[in-house]
Amino acid sequence: MDYTNKGFGTRAIHAGNVHDKQYGALTMPIYQTSTFVFDSCEQGAARFSGKEEGFIYSRLGNPTTAVLEAKIANLDGAEACAATSAGMGAISSTLWTVARAGAHIIADGTLYGCTYALLAHGLTRYGVEVDFIDTSDIEVLKSKLKENTVAVYLETPANPNLKITDIAEVAKAAHAYNKDIKVICDNTFASPYLQSPLALGADVVVYSATKYLNGHGDVIAGFVSGSKEFINQVKMFGIKDMTGAVLGPQEAFLILRGLKTFEIRMQRHCENGRKVAEFLNNHPKVEKVYYPGLESHKNHEVAKKQMRDYGAMISFEVKGGKEAGAKFVNSLKLCTLAVSLGDAETLIEHPASMTHSTYSAEELAKAGIPEGLVRISVGLENAEDIIEDLAQGFECL
Repeated sequence: MDYTNKGFGTRAIHAGNVHDKQYGALTMPIYQTSTFVFDSCEQGAARFSGKEEGFIYSRLGNPTTAVLEAKIANLDGAEACAATSAGMGAISSTLWTVARAGAHIIADGTLYGCTYALLAHGLTRYGVEVDFIDTSDIEVLKSKLKENTVAVYLETPANPNLKITDIAEVAKAAHAYNKDIKVICDNTFASPYLQSPLALGADVVVYSATKYLNGHGDVIAGFVSGSKEFINQVKMFGIKDMTGAVLGPQEAFLILRGLKTFEIRMQRHCENGRKVAEFLNNHPKVEKVYYPGLESHKNHEVAKKQMRDYGAMISFEVKGGKEAGAKFVNSLKLCTLAVSLGDAETLIEHPASMTHSTYSAEELAKAGIPEGLVRISVGLENAEDIIEDLAQGFECL
């Protein structure tokens, strides 16, 4: 059955599924095997040469993982998807596929800390030139494009200050200069439920599937979505030869399970996020709230144009700066002090000392990340209980 025009929740449950002809299992089984048996030497040769489709070795493909990849490709509106063992596996496999010595990459200065480290301190060791800019400033982007530019890399909403970049405008500018430039968008904060970067003109979408796509805090995984041609390159070069970041079938099974409730989880996340953002925005001990759903957010209109809803990621500054923020976080009882996001539990952290500790103080300032910033991933608890916990935390200041 073709699920292309079905609803999001229906596609998250049914798209990509294959019928278990042997036993009729409703749920995709875990194919816990390292290798696959060939009927003949000729069949093995045909599969290795690419003349025949089929499984060879689980590092190159696995039935459980293949169903998951087909499902994510459907949700992204992509031709194909590659699953990886971590979000950084997806990002690094993608960047190694497009990069080469002498190539130039433009990246937003506001990124997840490990992504920033890979671009600033990793790829540059091997002759790749990287310029960090504010990709929401299209004129600056245009001024940085060069003949050897191979990719423009961004996050939107960005981690951790929720900066919004107009994906369509970035893609238009990059492709007008050179149609072969890959516009790569990290869609982790939004997920396919809130935003479709490929439909807006991006070439490649990457995720930490550890977050909303799995949603249960028990898997580390990543995805890359794009054209079939590019995803084949990511699989056969970026993953196979460069990173080895292969997702196991057990993890694939758990994400398939998590996706069955993806739409209803995201609806609750968004509902709770709005309520918590409004509470923080009206609290006298909060200096500033970073949430694209608020009209006060400087990129609200762009977010309104390209997002279906605004999610459950919020950052804010507590009056009194870094020390007050730390005291506030330490006083919380229901909200859990932990990195990551998109889990059922509400998670809260201090980016400058945790997820973005790879940035120097000067780099944090340049990227628009205040040292006192607090980031909260609003979970699936009852909103009034989350707000009650935040309220008692402010009373401790």
